[in-house]
Amino acid sequence: MFNVIDIKKQAQGISFNEKLDIEEAVQQRNPDVLALKDVFAKGKVTYDDGFYLLNYELSYIITLPSSRSMKPVAQKKTFFINEVFVENSQLEVKKDFMDEDLILILEDDGIDLEESVIDNILLNIPLKVLTKEEEEEQSLPSGQNWSLLSEEQYQNLQKEKKEKSSPFAALEGLFDEK
Repeated sequence: MFNVIDIKKQAQGISFNEKLDIEEAVQQRNPDVLALKDVFAKGKVTYDDGFYLLNYELSYIITLPSSRSMKPVAQKKTFFINEVFVENSQLEVKKDFMDEDLILILEDDGIDLEESVIDNILLNIPLKVLTKEEEEEQSLPSGQNWSLLSEEQYQNLQKEKKEKSSPFAALEGLFDEK
């Protein structure tokens, strides 16, 4: 945790390069996370005109279940995180900025890097997770009287149904020259 008093004292900001062990905390908030390792945060926290700026590069390896087969899939992720904080006492003064941008309010007398990392990992969990084999496979799973469609296939199917149900569909080809 970075104390706001320490941040204000350092004109150039406080640099950090930390390896975090937060697998258990992430899994408590999202049990779909099978594993989380090599979590690194490297960056700087600075103070500028009433704002606390937390900027860092976040990298980690996360293991999630495949959205099709439920097999574990490990993915390496890297993100650049930029967060802006303001103290409660500055809310009224900085209200104009808060309406335009996402600004976080400092609850305590510090910025918790670990909490920021956990939140950003959870926010960046993808909805579609596939193994290499599933990505390469063109056909989607199907069964008796059902099949899975991609969004593009679904849109094309809806377009065809709409064209066939058109009252003018029966007139198609009427004036074609032979």
